[in-house]
Amino acid sequence: MRPIPSQRLEAANDLRPRDSGQYVLYWMRCARRPYGNFALQHATHRALELRKPLLIVETLACDDPFASIRHHHFALDGMADNNRHFESRPATYIPWVEEHPRQIQTGLCRLAEDCCLLVTDAHPLRENRRQLARMADVLPVALEAVDGNGILPLQAAEQPFSTAYAFRRFLQRELPGHLLSMPLTDPLAKAPLIPLTAPPAALSAAAAAGDDLLFGARTGLNRLPIDHQTKPVQRMGGYRAASELFQRFLKEGLPVYVDQRNQPQQPATSWLSAHLRWGHIGSHQLVQQLLELCQWNPGRLASDCRGQRSGWWGLDKNAEAFLDQLITWRELGYLFCQSRDDYQQFESLPDWARQTLARHAGDPRPYLYSTEELIQAHTHDPLWNAAQRQLLREGQIHNYLRMLWGKKILEWSPSPREALEALIELNDRFALDGRDPNSYSGIGWCLGRFDRAWGPQRPIFGTIRYMSSTNTARKVNVRNFLSRYGESEGP
Repeated sequence: MRPIPSQRLEAANDLRPRDSGQYVLYWMRCARRPYGNFALQHATHRALELRKPLLIVETLACDDPFASIRHHHFALDGMADNNRHFESRPATYIPWVEEHPRQIQTGLCRLAEDCCLLVTDAHPLRENRRQLARMADVLPVALEAVDGNGILPLQAAEQPFSTAYAFRRFLQRELPGHLLSMPLTDPLAKAPLIPLTAPPAALSAAAAAGDDLLFGARTGLNRLPIDHQTKPVQRMGGYRAASELFQRFLKEGLPVYVDQRNQPQQPATSWLSAHLRWGHIGSHQLVQQLLELCQWNPGRLASDCRGQRSGWWGLDKNAEAFLDQLITWRELGYLFCQSRDDYQQFESLPDWARQTLARHAGDPRPYLYSTEELIQAHTHDPLWNAAQRQLLREGQIHNYLRMLWGKKILEWSPSPREALEALIELNDRFALDGRDPNSYSGIGWCLGRFDRAWGPQRPIFGTIRYMSSTNTARKVNVRNFLSRYGESEGP
């Protein structure tokens, strides 16, 4: 079992592993998968090193912002997959669904009394960083956090980047070495771990997910203090569904990715953002499988690229474009959220964007809609309404229409600040990939983040990049999309 790269490991407190502990505890809170998981690999390595059993506790909190029946269903699909998987592996897995706030913290503190050390996932969102800091202060044992968020470790960059171009130039210098340090596919395969003879007594106080939550009707969700109005969608969560989606994309979507990815009804969209957000699949897995399919080797990397979107990998245009979205754009947002606590605030937008929006804050708004009207898709714009209905019904919006969706909320809100608030509320409440650095990147982009000024000056937008439903309908085929998500079927 090889150790993980040092840049991915952080000692969250000053305590040392305790030899007298009964097990190594892996608190699975972000990387919710058995494959391609640096944190699981590190926890397994530590358990072997200390000659102790490995206990994996995957938690689902009830007090996360916008926690709902919809998000819990998707997460529980993943827990059910993990439960089946770990039954045949040399580790003890406990799925734990919190029934009241702070239950997880209390329970983990009890478990920590008998463990050698606790390993968990590092994540750049403010709430996750603060939760890690709180646990580091109260735990009686060593706490080690592992960064498996992206191909580039978050510690490899000292500051956030203002544009994708600047970040891409940095990646093309720094990424090659990290491509050779991928996580093990299955860290527990053939790992000679000592079995845990019995679950710790402290787990008796935990709300361990039973068969009803994992495999049944999940009626037990009704007693949880979460949003019960945002209903589940038909889409399945979990690493198995994520893998199937990606295999289908590699076969049907990747060959036409550049030409058809903006077409709403075409197969060129991977629809993996929700699985990436919930950790059911990792970007390392996607990159490895894609590069293997393309029979790629590091010798194909170009040495003369200076931030260009294509040409660096030495692959065809479709693979290059997909990797740019997966690595450049996704990890640009992760690094921004890691570096700034105000990533949801208007003040985090670039100076030029705030200035141009301020100059046009008093411009007349031909249409103004309340947040509730937006939620119900009660606007004058059929294409926008259709995109919102897709979000309500499926927990997702096609990528290109999602940009239009965000731009129109800016146009129809009383102020840019209120537009940002509405965007975050609608996205985090209804989107399965909400509450994620990548989705906050998309929201911020609608108001100028990671972009540049565009002319000419327009009412409301100023020099913020403009989009309209009329122009969108000219560029992409929306007829079938409008038919599928039309008003006649309701929200």
